[in-house]
Amino acid sequence: MNTVITARLRALAHAELLLFGRNRSAVLTALLVPLALPVTVRPAVDRAGIKGIGLGTLMLTAAIGFSLLFAVYTSLVGAFVARREELVLKRLRTGELSDAEILTGTALPAVCLGLVQALLLATGCTVLLGAGAPRAPYLTLLGLLLGLLLSAALAALTSAFTGTTESAQITALPLVLVSMTGSGIALPADALSGRLARICELLPLSPAVRLVRAGWTGELGAGQALGAVLTALAWTVVAVFAVRRWFRWEPRR
Repeated sequence: MNTVITARLRALAHAELLLFGRNRSAVLTALLVPLALPVTVRPAVDRAGIKGIGLGTLMLTAAIGFSLLFAVYTSLVGAFVARREELVLKRLRTGELSDAEILTGTALPAVCLGLVQALLLATGCTVLLGAGAPRAPYLTLLGLLLGLLLSAALAALTSAFTGTTESAQITALPLVLVSMTGSGIALPADALSGRLARICELLPLSPAVRLVRAGWTGELGAGQALGAVLTALAWTVVAVFAVRRWFRWEPRR
C-alpha cells in the first residue's frame, strides 16, 4: 500500500514540476527572489546595530526566510489556484487519489525546491559571509522542516480565498509583508521592542525562523526551543484544519 501511494505521489509531483517549469514568472520568482532579497536587508541590519550576531548569520536567516516565503508559499498559492481554475484538482478527485495525496503531490516540487535552495543558501552564507559552522544544526534543520510544512499548508489555505491566478500574488502579500517585518526575516527580531517582539514571536513563521537562526547562534535553551517547536506545530495544526474546512476544489461560479 505504501508503495502504491509513493508511486502516485511521485507521478503527481512529476506532472506538477512540468507545469511549474512552464510558468516562467513563477520560476523566476521562486529561484531569483530569495537569492536577491537578502542583500536588501543589510542596510536595515546596519541601522539596527544588532550586537553579538554576525552579519553572515543574519543574512543566512534572511535568505532561508525568503526561500520559505517565495520559493514555497507564494509559488504554491499560485499553483493551487491555477490547478483549481483549470479543473485539474476536480479531475484528480474523481480518481483513486485521496485529498491529502493530491495536496501533497501538488506541493512536493515547491517544498523540495525550497529545501534544496535553503541548503545551498546556508552553504553559501557559511563560505562567503563567514557565518561559521552551526552550533546546533538540528535546530536549523527542525526549523527548516517546520517552516516548509507550514508554508505549504498556509499556501493551500490562502488559495481558498483567492479568486483567480492573477490575484494570487495580491492575496499572498499580507502574510509575506507581515512575516518579512515581524518574523525576523527582513528585520532582525532583536531590533523590535519588548512588547512588539513578544507579539511577533507568535506569528506563523516566527518559530521556524527563530529555530533556523538559533541553530547557528546556539541562543535558545531547551525550554525556549521546545516552545518554538510547539508554537510552530500549533500553527500547522490550525492551518491543516482550516484547509480541510475551507479549501476549494473547483472554481467559483
